[in-house]
Amino acid sequence: MDREQIISLIKQIKEGSISEEDAVEKLTNLPFENIGFAMVDHHRAVRWGFPEIIFCAGKTPAQVREIALRIRNNGSDLLATRASDDVWQAVSSAIPDAKYNPSAKTITLLKHNTSQIPGKVIIVTAGTADLPVAEEARECAKALRLDADILADVGVAGVHRVFAHRNLLDTASVLIVVAGMEGALPSIVAGIVRCPVIAVPTSVGYGTSFGGIAALLAMLNSCVPGIAVMNIDNGLGAAFLAFRFLSTSSRMQDGGK
Repeated sequence: MDREQIISLIKQIKEGSISEEDAVEKLTNLPFENIGFAMVDHHRAVRWGFPEIIFCAGKTPAQVREIALRIRNNGSDLLATRASDDVWQAVSSAIPDAKYNPSAKTITLLKHNTSQIPGKVIIVTAGTADLPVAEEARECAKALRLDADILADVGVAGVHRVFAHRNLLDTASVLIVVAGMEGALPSIVAGIVRCPVIAVPTSVGYGTSFGGIAALLAMLNSCVPGIAVMNIDNGLGAAFLAFRFLSTSSRMQDGGK
């Protein structure tokens, strides 16, 4: 249940179209619903502006399906990440309207009955091999009502490629830069733009990249100040930080609502 649904419920009580008892029943599962193996946080949309996101790794397909159903039945948007094909088959059998992106490994079911958040998010990848993480970031950003696009394969091995898109980068409100190997691209991009830059190291690379640790450390040690660095392969985290930036800015412009 999000802020708009609670306001609507209050209006219905005032108008007499719903009884106080029925309203209390609708609010019974706030702030969470205990389903034995999980505590589904239906209150999160009120606190954060988006409902609980399901991290599928480590959960059984049946567990993900049940959590997804509880979120859907509560009238909330559904976003699940790191969903395998087995998980998708379980969820789609119960929620046939849901959508699956096999590259991003995301499952979504979105109402989008609220307006898009102002601002442009551009997700930049160093290489084509970084696209799965970028796709996760884009799918999550779109679920969060952000306008997000991908600019792919503009890494430092041919740095002229990123400079060729300088005008496009300048249109961004937030940039998410995804890179593996030595992770140098976020520093280069952050050095030429004014907007916030969120760096995402990926596990792409040969042996001494250590599964993304080399890229992570390079990004944390960037000489460009103010770069926000996510954990390895964390496209969701990058999208959610962009959402926090832009939704907060939008609320402030709207008088803090």
